[in-house]
Amino acid sequence: MMKKDILICGVGGQGTVLASRIIAAAAMTEGNTVHSAETIGMAQRGGPVTSHVRIGDEAYSPLIPLGKADLIIGFEPSEVVRNIAYLSPEGIAVVNTAAVKPVTASLSGSGYDGSEMTAYLKKRGGCIFADGVAECEKLGSVKFLNILLLGIAAGSGGLGIEKDTLTGEIEKRVPEKFREANLKAFMNGYEIGRG
Repeated sequence: MMKKDILICGVGGQGTVLASRIIAAAAMTEGNTVHSAETIGMAQRGGPVTSHVRIGDEAYSPLIPLGKADLIIGFEPSEVVRNIAYLSPEGIAVVNTAAVKPVTASLSGSGYDGSEMTAYLKKRGGCIFADGVAECEKLGSVKFLNILLLGIAAGSGGLGIEKDTLTGEIEKRVPEKFREANLKAFMNGYEIGRG
């Protein structure tokens, strides 16, 4: 039995909930006990979305305690910074460096581009960085970001779930017309994660 605490964070519309459900289902398929919970704040308006996935018999609460996450999958750099206190000293974070400008920054004319957040995370260490949007644009749509980042996490070894189990769950949960492209995004991410 595996023990793994995974936090997924991003903003509404990026597919964080689907990614967490694929991870949870794949872990259960491999015979693990799984607890999960989502914290969604104004998600439909581009607000923060955080999912906790706890794998193993020792997880009595669906919420990961501060400093205990083995892995953070971050869809947006400022959301990773906001949740970095959850990461254990030995944990790793997969970080999409492409920023999503918050509504407040858009309204104020702020020039937020995520570079300060990425620089902070680079100094901190323990992170794998990828411009997920640029990688997805090669595949024809940024809508594959969640699956690409899932692939990076799997390829890095940070997920601890077999590649075939994850692709099986993607096949079950993604509509047929998008399945092939999502599987390609996963494999591209997997190769990035392997470094």
